[in-house]
Amino acid sequence: MLWKKGRRSDNVEDVRDQGTGGGGGMRLGGGKGLSLMAVVVIVGIGLLTGQDPMQILGQLSGQLTEQSSPQVTQPAGRAPAANDEQADFVRAILGDTEDTWRQVFQQAGRSYKDPTLVLFRGQINSACGFATAASGPFYCPADQKVYLDMSFFQEMAQRFKAAGDFAQAYVIAHEVGHHVQTLLGVSSKMQMARQQGKRMEGDGGLLVRQELQADCLAGVWANLAQKRHNWLEAGDIESALNAANAIGDDRLQQQSQGRVMPDSFTHGTSAQRVKWFKTGFAQGNINQCDTFSAARL
Repeated sequence: MLWKKGRRSDNVEDVRDQGTGGGGGMRLGGGKGLSLMAVVVIVGIGLLTGQDPMQILGQLSGQLTEQSSPQVTQPAGRAPAANDEQADFVRAILGDTEDTWRQVFQQAGRSYKDPTLVLFRGQINSACGFATAASGPFYCPADQKVYLDMSFFQEMAQRFKAAGDFAQAYVIAHEVGHHVQTLLGVSSKMQMARQQGKRMEGDGGLLVRQELQADCLAGVWANLAQKRHNWLEAGDIESALNAANAIGDDRLQQQSQGRVMPDSFTHGTSAQRVKWFKTGFAQGNINQCDTFSAARL
């Protein structure tokens, strides 16, 4: 893949050198965490006023627990180093998804808001909660950010035998596809459906349909980007399809548990993921990606 043809995005934050990449424990009212010095001060106040310091700390701990989820703070990231070729690749792919979706939205009379992509290492705190690299790349609709630990690309190549630049580009485009869903109102409808007790997991469930639509949107991006750049080389499409095939629910369950459990599907089977990526790539038309109305996935 001749990815260096792509425009570099300025919406990549690098927090890989910040230890836990977002860490922070609980926050009190959005301010600083309850430090050791704060604990010492509270104990001192308790001794002076005759109150039980443990009771004061207990009350504060309750407040911290209640407020920690909505008050998650993300440390300010920096732009990736200029000599970091892997991060440069991410910036090029993200930049091209921006160009693609801006054009698609403009043609539909809408405005596209760029997401931010956060590069982290090991673990991260997002507006959607705490996550580790083992969870794989993910998109958080609450802060409209894509989170990526690039060690996942190594795992793709070694564990899933899905190597190649375009396979990695597919992963990024899939997560950006979830951002497109947020802008189109799909994510809010999913949240409402969950609150209403509708079927989310399982073969044919709403989660599977959401993920397959993101695969289709990744295919739409791939089609339109190829028309602009002619940057795909022999074997690139096959590498993306191989990646989609490698991370299907059925294949992952068979590898990890030795059996397939369709009732617990969340992303779709390997065949379904390949099918919907190919559907998006075939015509580059977002209207072909209505997985929610499809009788058969």
